[in-house]
Amino acid sequence: MFLNDYHQITPEGFAFSRAQASRFAKGVAADFNPIHDEDAKRFCVPGDLLFAMLLSRIGLRQKMRCTFSGMVGGDISLHLADQDSHARILDGAGKEYLDLAYSGDNNPDLALIEHLVKGYVRFSGQNFPPILLPLMKEKAVMVNPARPLVMYQSMAIDLKTVALGAPEIVFSGANLDVEGKRGTAHLRFDFVENGQVVGSGEKVMVLSGLVPYDQAEMDKMVAFYYQRKNAYAA
Repeated sequence: MFLNDYHQITPEGFAFSRAQASRFAKGVAADFNPIHDEDAKRFCVPGDLLFAMLLSRIGLRQKMRCTFSGMVGGDISLHLADQDSHARILDGAGKEYLDLAYSGDNNPDLALIEHLVKGYVRFSGQNFPPILLPLMKEKAVMVNPARPLVMYQSMAIDLKTVALGAPEIVFSGANLDVEGKRGTAHLRFDFVENGQVVGSGEKVMVLSGLVPYDQAEMDKMVAFYYQRKNAYAA
């Protein structure tokens, strides 16, 4: 599977180097959040990479709810614990980073899983600026330009069937709830195959340290984002 390029096997299970995780973020997810830069001070393995690894090992389930509870650093040895319709990613000390509750039918087809993973992470990685920027502007808030912090909180998928060919992921709406300096963004999407909606999902993200919206500062953030993206493409 394509994920072989983005992790390494350890005696305990698996790990992600900074270089592997950063390549996945930029090359697969088109996610240019600085927190995934190989040399970032507060480096974090993309949550979508953790989810993709989990899916490749337990199969595509009809109903899944994934909750992220910790930031994974580079080269941390992890393992999978799967019991009673709950799959968890833990480190050697037992610290939990991801919990996936699942139910319903299972499809272990790795070709389908790879197609869905690539489609989902491409959708997921494009949160900013296309989706989050209009939401922040509407609420007159923005992440702090000096320390932008946007974290993956959870994701849920509900499929009508797992007997799928090559469904596409289509954005279906979003909203941002703001409480003080904290915002919670809900991003919704559908799985569409042959013109029919075959499932739906929602990604929840937390925006910390919000400040009043400033168009000039936001323009700088957007320009910086595309500068990084274009530099990587070149």
